[in-house]
Amino acid sequence: MSLRGAALDKGGFDVDTRAGFNHRVSSDQPAPVTAPDHPVTRALAPALRARLLGSGLLATGLVVVVLLVLAGVVGLPAAVVTGVVALATTGVVVLLLLLGPRHWVVRLDADGYRVRALRSARTRSARWTDVLDLRTTTLDGVRCLVVRLRDGGTTTLPVDVVEGDPEELTALFSACLDRSHGYRRLR
Repeated sequence: MSLRGAALDKGGFDVDTRAGFNHRVSSDQPAPVTAPDHPVTRALAPALRARLLGSGLLATGLVVVVLLVLAGVVGLPAAVVTGVVALATTGVVVLLLLLGPRHWVVRLDADGYRVRALRSARTRSARWTDVLDLRTTTLDGVRCLVVRLRDGGTTTLPVDVVEGDPEELTALFSACLDRSHGYRRLR
């Protein structure tokens, strides 16, 4: 933009004052995401973990109630009832160990990415040099990030099941890919 048609508005932003171009040139947008120097991990979204935990506890409780009623009707010994309760308790502990802590499902580092525990990810890991491009799409009503690989493989990542902002995750993938290819974002 030439200085001839530029002026500053109240916020200190450059504004093109020529006819028909009265809009901000700069914006209040945050700085673009840069590729981190250390590995970045993302876990399952907390809402999804809570839903899975609740469903697992409900299923365990229903199985215990049905087996206890069946044991009462059939007249099974107390050892069987104790065994059912012990197995249910073990199941709840295992469920809490699996869903309680924050285990990563997506890991990005300088070399590439890894995805685990998501069925939709056909290719679980790849190097950044093997990535052809990234796409965002909606599959069956679910927002996804599709990583296409040079060998024809794909990794489909449903961004709503991963913790954090979906746009930030997409920008992070893009920044890591750009960095590996030696690209720099223009400001």
